[in-house]
Amino acid sequence: MRRDIVLAARAHVAFDGWSEDTLKAALADTGVDEAQAKALFPRGAIDLAEAFHLEGDAVLAKALAAADLSEMRYSARVAHAVMLRLEIAAPDREAVRRGVAYFALPIHAATGTRCVWNTADTIWTGLGDTSRDANWYSKRAILGGVYSASVLYWLGDDSPDFSATRAFVDRRIANVMAFEKTKADIKKTKAYELFRRGPGRLLDAVKAPGQSRADDLPGRWHRN
Repeated sequence: MRRDIVLAARAHVAFDGWSEDTLKAALADTGVDEAQAKALFPRGAIDLAEAFHLEGDAVLAKALAAADLSEMRYSARVAHAVMLRLEIAAPDREAVRRGVAYFALPIHAATGTRCVWNTADTIWTGLGDTSRDANWYSKRAILGGVYSASVLYWLGDDSPDFSATRAFVDRRIANVMAFEKTKADIKKTKAYELFRRGPGRLLDAVKAPGQSRADDLPGRWHRN
């Protein structure tokens, strides 16, 4: 039912944005009463906008699971996944544009950040990321920044098949790879070894979220 309402809303977002009017129009199109809608979207329009974004991430997860990317370099796989997410959103480009403006409002920024984080997590999970320490967070934070910048570039891109966006994504991923190389070089230094033996030991306690945690916290601390 939630998916049906989100699909119906896509026809109205271009005119009314992510608003209560769009939600009411979608309910009228699907025949869902307001009581049911309140259970599905307790915060109203913002839950509708979030559900739209998460639907796209779910499609991305299935696409990555079915794709054979074994012949690609790792950086190319990440760039491919980012472009794939944009291609999934392409039919609803105006809805995405309205969503970017909507989530830019301070009152909605937390939900917008959560949506971007979910996309980054979907990509890394789909690519088989096995990190369970602080790298789990840094990978998703960095990719979230790349994805956010790519969306903004994509919204203004009129090149054939979004070729300019593809080149932009490749450049951003290349920057990330250069940063990772620098980080790897730093880890080989004596100064970093001293840091790891001192304050850096706190990082050993940072763990990725459990697979079935009982709350909605973004991670957990673990004591050996």
